[in-house]
Amino acid sequence: MAEAARKRRGQGRSDDRRSADQLFDRELDHLPPEVRWREWMNRVEATIFAASEPVTREVLARIVGRTCSIDLLIDDIREELRGRPYDLVAIAGGWKHLTRPAYADAIRSAFGTAVGGSGGAVDMTQSEVLVLMCIAYFQPITRAELSSFFGKEVSRDLIGHLRGAALIASGPRSPTPGAPYTYVTTKAFLVEFGLDTLRDLPDFEALEDAGLLSKEKLLAGDIMPGFSNDGDEDAGVAGDE
Repeated sequence: MAEAARKRRGQGRSDDRRSADQLFDRELDHLPPEVRWREWMNRVEATIFAASEPVTREVLARIVGRTCSIDLLIDDIREELRGRPYDLVAIAGGWKHLTRPAYADAIRSAFGTAVGGSGGAVDMTQSEVLVLMCIAYFQPITRAELSSFFGKEVSRDLIGHLRGAALIASGPRSPTPGAPYTYVTTKAFLVEFGLDTLRDLPDFEALEDAGLLSKEKLLAGDIMPGFSNDGDEDAGVAGDE
């Protein structure tokens, strides 16, 4: 009986939510076009401001009219934010308010980290940054393959730190002997570095042309001579998780 009562209460709350959703006026047909557009802009900006994660197009479509162009709304909001210290950024498949890079030092001085900025909040060694970069460009990739790139063992601890920061996750098992796990980047990686999708990563050839990355040096284990001096050695590590 108690279980039945709980189910009825749960059903009642679900019905209330559906009823409230049906009463929510998305179309705003009673308003003049300019006022309607302004209200949609306010709704979108308020929703993105209140969210802790990037807000997707599907979510925003729930609060505006069927004929409303979300892209044009975003463009108008961004235009109004042009002189503000924060912007509305396409990131990880949605939109999020991020402070502009010019204010990163002020925020870091206030809080000790770039809270609300466009990445850089995760504390990483140079070795971890390089390993993360390789995973981003060559994913899915195994730890053994990463080790061959750098000419030294990439430790479980280093991989564990990147996983603990939710920047990487396990990918499909490799078809190589032993079927080791591969690693791939995550949505949190996109958020951390202010990317909408992996297609926004700088072009590999452009990085090579700029002298920032060399595939030949990478494959030869010569991309960073000081790699083994970052204190992340894990002697005796063998195999993959």
